[in-house]
This record gives sequence, structure tokens and C-alpha cells, in this order.
Amino acid sequence: MAADKKAVVTIDGPSGAGKSTISRMLAARLGYTYLDTGAMYRAVGLHVRRREIDPEDAEALEAGLDELAIELLPVGDDDVRVLLNGEDVSAMVRSAEMGLVASQISAYPQVRRKLTELQRSVAATGALVAEGRDMGTVVFPDALHKFYLDATPEERARRRCEQLRLRGENPDPQEILGQIIKRDHADSSRALAPLRPADNAVIVDSSVMGPEAVVEYMLANIKGFAMLGEK
Repeated sequence: MAADKKAVVTIDGPSGAGKSTISRMLAARLGYTYLDTGAMYRAVGLHVRRREIDPEDAEALEAGLDELAIELLPVGDDDVRVLLNGEDVSAMVRSAEMGLVASQISAYPQVRRKLTELQRSVAATGALVAEGRDMGTVVFPDALHKFYLDATPEERARRRCEQLRLRGENPDPQEILGQIIKRDHADSSRALAPLRPADNAVIVDSSVMGPEAVVEYMLANIKGFAMLGEK
């Protein structure tokens, strides 16, 4: 069963732009399901690392993916638990290190094919807000509502440091900025499904916008598009 393109909203963008926060809030306002695809790739990266699979070994990678089970469970209106083969790995997959691992593992076509199938199967069950890096370009190219959420690397690093401090950590701002720049380069320069805005995506710069303002802007865009379609 194909996803209803009217019931899919895609939000793509680089690491730290606020995609997860905005997507959760927008999904709650629309009454849609929130699909955290970044967490899915991080879970795959963790799975591959734990099984000591060489991703360059195509046969071993395929076999490892066949053993993979990922579940995303909503926690209230603003969080998602990540289960990897039944184990709650939510905290583990949120680290900056696993973000880099996810970027590396997502370059392999077997991984993208597996997760694209999983993501589309979720969309087939109902309305969805899907955030990631190729939601509007590859996974849901027919979605009517596509957004590309961006922010400067410096602002994204500042937000990441703030998150880590709230967890009791003491991050190095320059190190975090370096990780973000490295992740941006890896995501945008890969040959397979590189990070870029969809041709018909609405670009939103969240550098100087709070989450509520971004969500209101997106809702206004979605409502305005729907009104045009009714004429």
C-alpha cells in the first residue's frame, strides 16, 4: 500500500538544525505520527558496530541487516524511544559519536534500501511527519509538503553544547563545531542520496527563529497550500 502523499510532511536538513524538535511539535499539532529516521540510522550504526560487521563486506552487511529489528515508540508528545532488537538504546544512539557513525553507514546502498522500505511501510499506516536527510528527495518524493530546515554551523554547535550541558556534560565548543562541519561534509558529499533540499522544498532558516515560530510558519505554509488546492 502506497503512502498518501497528502498525509506526508518531510523535514530534511543538517545535524543540529532542530529537525527532531520541530518534527515532534509539528506532528503533535497536526495529529500525525513522528518518524525519527536519524535515530533509525544511528541504531543501524550501533548494530553494525556491535556485530563487528565490516560494511565493505556486502554479504556480511546484508546478513546483518536481515537480523535487524528497529522500533520507534512515542513517549508523550515530545520524545521517542528507540528499540534495537528489543533493547532500549535511546541514550546510546543520541551521542555525537553515533551521529558520525550513522553518517558513514548511511552511505551504503544496502542500508538505505533497508531503511527506505521500513520508512515507507510506516507511512502506509497513516499520516506522517518524516525528518531526515533524504525524506523529500528520495524516500517520499511525492509528498506535497516538504521543508528544508537549516541553521548556521555555529548556532547548531551552540545548541548541541547546551543540550550536553543539560545532561551534566562539559563539551568543548570547538570540538562540537568541528564534528558538525565534518558531518555536514560527509552528508552532502556522499554519492548516494546526498543531503540537499528537494527542488520544491520550502527553505526555513532556524538560526534566529525559536521552535514555536518555525512550527507556526510551517503550519501556515501547509494551510495556505491546502487552501490553494481547494480553489
